[in-house]
Amino acid sequence: MSKRARLWRATAGLAALAVGAGTVPATAAGVRPGWVVAVVDQASRRVLVVAGAEELTGYRGPDEEPVVWSWSADTAGDLGDLDPRRSWELPDEAKSRVRDGRRYLVATASGGLAALVDTGTGATAWAVDTGQLANPHSAELLPDGNVAVAASGGGWIRLYAASLGPRATAHAEYRLPGAHGVHWDQRARLLWALGDDALTALRVGGTAAAPALTAERTVPLPEPGGHDLSPVLAEPGRLWVSTAGHLWRFDPAADRFTRVRLGSEGAERDIKSVGDEPRTGRLLIAAPDHAGPCSWCTSALTLHRPDGSWRLPGTHLYKARWWPSWGSGA
Repeated sequence: MSKRARLWRATAGLAALAVGAGTVPATAAGVRPGWVVAVVDQASRRVLVVAGAEELTGYRGPDEEPVVWSWSADTAGDLGDLDPRRSWELPDEAKSRVRDGRRYLVATASGGLAALVDTGTGATAWAVDTGQLANPHSAELLPDGNVAVAASGGGWIRLYAASLGPRATAHAEYRLPGAHGVHWDQRARLLWALGDDALTALRVGGTAAAPALTAERTVPLPEPGGHDLSPVLAEPGRLWVSTAGHLWRFDPAADRFTRVRLGSEGAERDIKSVGDEPRTGRLLIAAPDHAGPCSWCTSALTLHRPDGSWRLPGTHLYKARWWPSWGSGA
């Protein structure tokens, strides 16, 4: 087994799973549609999509690891012009989005890269290098094919006219100190943006070729340090918001934050990503474990409802996302 082969250990009755280092095809034979997990591993500089715990029976060697799909800008042949050795440094986002029946990976890296990747072909549909100082932390695909990017170092939300082509750089910009998260709410047709101290609803105007962003309203956070922003899938329209100290559920209808208690103060602190799986109610959380070389990463993912953990020794995980209906086009 190679040095980069990893073994996930599951506790609280969860099965073990392992992730290998080799490149895997865009789809894996025998993997049925269902909820899987994507992790951003800064050690291997890859996004890894792995089968859900209920589908696993244990580690059986590197040729039988339950990796559904993997991607890295380092091995993407169509990204050489954007210097991925620099721009893909410290990858920090991996979202699954479907548009026109095709599934895409929406990815960013602190080194400056933001990319939209067709998971069926592995081809990059769009990418931009925002520069190292911008420190992109999240991105979102909009229905018209454009891509919103949140950059904490740059202090902005940009809506790139990605629909114009694979290297389109035209964009609208909204200034937001500490911009860390961005999410498109299809029901309200609003682009939600999370910064250090506020959650802002942005109205998208203009055209696909020349987009515009206008703040519709801004809601102060209950405490500073906004980090992750994601939809509450079991309650459409509501949002998960993590801050430096706690986890919150936000109700846009009332502009109200409700604290979500996870059993201990420590479990609620410095959450890098959070998401729920509607069919089981499980929460998947990534937060620093302070056991590795970086203060912001972890080698363990935490589950709540029911509680448990998945360990991947040797990795530097930053975020983890549930990916719904893998292979079904949904």
